Amino acid sequence: MAGVATIAALTAVLPATAPGLLGAVLAFLLASTAVAVLMRRYYPHRRIGGCNVVTLLRAGLVCALLMPLMADRPAGWTVALVAGIGLAMDGLDGFLARRSGLVSAFGARFDMEVDAALALVLALHVIAGTVVGAEVLVLGLIRYVFVLASWVLPWLQGALPVRRWRKAICVIQIAALIVLQTPLLSPGQGIVLARIAALLLVGSFAVDIRWLWRHR
Repeated sequence: MAGVATIAALTAVLPATAPGLLGAVLAFLLASTAVAVLMRRYYPHRRIGGCNVVTLLRAGLVCALLMPLMADRPAGWTVALVAGIGLAMDGLDGFLARRSGLVSAFGARFDMEVDAALALVLALHVIAGTVVGAEVLVLGLIRYVFVLASWVLPWLQGALPVRRWRKAICVIQIAALIVLQTPLLSPGQGIVLARIAALLLVGSFAVDIRWLWRHR
């Protein structure tokens, strides 16, 4: 599997231990199995397409980033580099889906969940490897808080209109978390960056929640 091979190859640049490698591979296998099951139920096309393969490879990169955490060597330039590759690939899956006629709600949701997982893993790196405090978890957990809330308030599960600014804020969220992995900013600047990104993200979710409430 390409995802497992990607994780194994990244042990050459990412700090990794045997348990860390095993954990990353198991996480990817669980994720890919869940995707396969859900795809059979919700994916409307007969072929997977390069778009979903790219998203699955991005999931492999996210799982690979668990290895430095488990090796107790979080953050740093290599983590930023791998996460940057994952961010750069983010627009590729959508492009391939449109080009091949494989656009679907499933593919969009798959892409979004990989983004959310990447944000959470990067936030954990920031907490474990920098002076930025637990407040950065806003950037990593807000999507999961929203999902949990939707189980209690079903109107939050409504379909949202496509908005480019929503995707732009997601890019800002991930980009800020990538920058926070590096020593480019002073501790004070890092905290300010994390707070600005968190405010933008919270504002984005607030706008979406207001829209869902008005159209419930």
